[in-house]
Amino acid sequence: MKPARKAPVASLLALLLILGLNLLPATLLADARTFYKGKTVSFIVGFSPGGGHDTYTRLMAKHIKKHIPGNPSVIVQNMVGGGSLISANYLYNRAKPGLAIGRWASGLIRQEVLGRPEIEFDSRKFGWLGAPTQDHLVCTISTASGFKSWKDVMNTSPDKPLIIGGIAPGASLTDDPKLIQAALGFPMKLVQGYRGSADVRRATEAGEVHGGCWGWASVKVTWKDALEAGKVRVLVQTMPKKHPDLQDVPLASEFAKTDESRVLLNIAAGGGQLLRSYSMPPTTPKDILETMRKAFQAMIKDEAFLAQANKAKLDIDPLSGEEVKGLVDDLFKTPPELVAKLKKILLP
Repeated sequence: MKPARKAPVASLLALLLILGLNLLPATLLADARTFYKGKTVSFIVGFSPGGGHDTYTRLMAKHIKKHIPGNPSVIVQNMVGGGSLISANYLYNRAKPGLAIGRWASGLIRQEVLGRPEIEFDSRKFGWLGAPTQDHLVCTISTASGFKSWKDVMNTSPDKPLIIGGIAPGASLTDDPKLIQAALGFPMKLVQGYRGSADVRRATEAGEVHGGCWGWASVKVTWKDALEAGKVRVLVQTMPKKHPDLQDVPLASEFAKTDESRVLLNIAAGGGQLLRSYSMPPTTPKDILETMRKAFQAMIKDEAFLAQANKAKLDIDPLSGEEVKGLVDDLFKTPPELVAKLKKILLP
């Protein structure tokens, strides 16, 4: 009688690998259900209620819940201060791993590259979830300001500057006007200290400032009534190409006279891609981060989410977590000579 043939070691290993791969998704799903069951996931928004960041986040919080295994509760908290620096530092150092999702100013990543000392995080180590849209940066001004076009802004006298509302260094409402002013050289007064874009809108309507520079996806929703009533107008776009909604509004690059000016405007435009990105604490387990990334991607394709976003006129042009991380890593490759130039413009 011949002895039974032994299966080759390589074949056994291959079989075990196949079985392992087949079991892995179910295992991760079970772990996620266990992790999230009975828990609360908090969206932490570093800006005041009523602005674009808050509006997008509350829509996401409403719809992402059903795509997270374990059916956790989902809430939104506004943690205002320092142009969202307080919330970003909190998310990185103190928030509960896997249970917190942050929406803070992407301009703080650029400020980190420049060496701002108050930043207590490494942007490359956050767990990047993704972004629901890539924004289109514009400057929107009250008609009561007296500026009818961007040519008026460029030709204004130093004693009658464009008065722009800002938040704090690192926020697009603060850094983008600085970059545009440095590139084009028009008289501007930047009034900082507002808690969010909603507060800048109210300040504009009260006559404290002339307007602000922010994302069109936010402005067209949160300032819809004033735009339709002709009380405010978009005077310039800071992106390389015109938005389909704004074909009659000039690009800032049309007023640039030097290569350096165009570089500075491109840096401002680049912030639009990351403007709506969401992140999780760096200590979030990899399997939990992957679960949340899948939940984010499922939400972005959810018909109910898309229908409500469309009804609210919110643009959806998403980036995955991997794409956001790639853009973040690219910022840290900024040439030293450009870093030195930006320090003079942007750091407090």
